[in-house]
Amino acid sequence: MHSVLITGITGLIGRNVLRELLEKHPEYSYCALVRPGTDVIRYQEVRTKIRIVYIDLSDTESLKEFLFTNDFDTIIHIGAIRGGRRFKKEDYIRSNISSTEQMVEYCLAKNARLVFCSSVGVFGAIPIELPAGAETEKNADNLYHYTKIESERIINKAILIGLNAAIVRPSITYGQGDFGFPFQLVKMVKQYRFPLINRRIWIHLTHIDSLVQAFVWLTENTWKSGITLTVADREPVQLNALVNFISRQVHGKNYPRTLVFDRLLFAWGEKIARWLKNELWISRFELISQSWFYDTSLYHEIAENAGIKAHFTIPEFKITIEDFQKH
Repeated sequence: MHSVLITGITGLIGRNVLRELLEKHPEYSYCALVRPGTDVIRYQEVRTKIRIVYIDLSDTESLKEFLFTNDFDTIIHIGAIRGGRRFKKEDYIRSNISSTEQMVEYCLAKNARLVFCSSVGVFGAIPIELPAGAETEKNADNLYHYTKIESERIINKAILIGLNAAIVRPSITYGQGDFGFPFQLVKMVKQYRFPLINRRIWIHLTHIDSLVQAFVWLTENTWKSGITLTVADREPVQLNALVNFISRQVHGKNYPRTLVFDRLLFAWGEKIARWLKNELWISRFELISQSWFYDTSLYHEIAENAGIKAHFTIPEFKITIEDFQKH
C-alpha cells in the first residue's frame, strides 16, 4: 500500500490536494500533520478518513522523532507560514526551512519521494524579468520568499546526493474557500475601493484545480528528480480586464473610470508601506501596480499530455466571485 504523508491540509492548497487524492486513490494510506490547537472545523471533512498527527512544523525535535518512527513512500510538504503573517523571523525559519530539512533528511534515509510546495515568490513579488523562468534570478525581497529560496536550495543540494524530489511553484491561487488576494480583489471591486493604475498591468493567477492536478500527477507518476513545475493559468490576464470582468459580475457594468489613478499615487503608497516595514502592504502595492507573469510551459506540456484541463482566468475567476457572494 502506498503511504503518503501530507502537510498543510488546513489551507487552500493542501485541503484540495488531499480531497482529490482521497477521491482518486482511496487505496492509499494517508497521514497528515496538523498544528496543535487548530480548529477542528478546518479539517473536519477528512478527520475520520486519514490519520491525523498533531505536530507543529516548528517543533523540529518532535517532527524528526515522528518521521523516523514511521514509514512513508511519498511526502507532500505544503505546510508553511505564509507571507505577511505576524510571526517572528525565528518562527518562519523553523516552520518553513527547518521542517523542510527534516523532510529531506528523512527522504534520503528512507528512499522516499519528496514533493515540495514552493512559490513563484522565489523570484520576488515582482520578477526582474518577464516571463520569469528557470534562469531568472531569485530575489529574497521578504522573509517568506527567503524561506522558499532557502528550502529550494536545501532540496537541490540533496538531489545531488540521491534525494528524489520535485518542486512545485504556484502563483497566487484562487478557488473556493480562500480569503487571500483574489478574494480581497473581489471585495474591493464590489465596494468600489479598488484603485486601478493608469498603465497596462499583466498578472498571472492559478486556478486551484491546476495546482491540485500538478500535485496529483507528481504523486501518481515517476519523474526525473529535480523537476520544477511553475503552475499558473494558461495565460496571464490584464488587471484592468479582470477588474472589469469582476465589476460586470457584481455590478452589471464595467468599473468606473473615476477610480483609475496615476502611477505616482501607487509609488507613494509603496514608499509609505516600506517606511512602515509592512510586508503585506508592500506586496499589495506591488501586485497591483507592476506586471508579474511566469514561464509555465513545462507544466502545461505535462498537463496537455496527461489530458489535464487548462484554465483561463477569465471567465474561470467566477469561482472566487461566487465564493465571495456566498460570504
